[in-house]
Amino acid sequence: MDLEFSGPMYEWRGPAPYHFIAVPDDEAEQIQETAAFVTYGWGMIPVRGRIGTTEFTTSLWPKDGGYVVPIKDAVRKPERLELGDEVTVRLTIDI
Repeated sequence: MDLEFSGPMYEWRGPAPYHFIAVPDDEAEQIQETAAFVTYGWGMIPVRGRIGTTEFTTSLWPKDGGYVVPIKDAVRKPERLELGDEVTVRLTIDI
């Protein structure tokens, strides 16, 4: 399954700060249809992604009935992403 969407990057401040982009509702519904086949537990879904020219692997985190994409420093820094930037994400979920 291939998905592409855009959203603002935001920060969750906990013991260690994380940066995320929320998966829009329509795409989250598509993911939920296949989640049982690909999750490795706790609702986490492994994905391959790309932002700009930077490719990465991560897992979608379930949140409030949808999903969020964690954006690591290894992606943020080369793409020069700042909080609040509108970011286009391409994801592949292997089914």
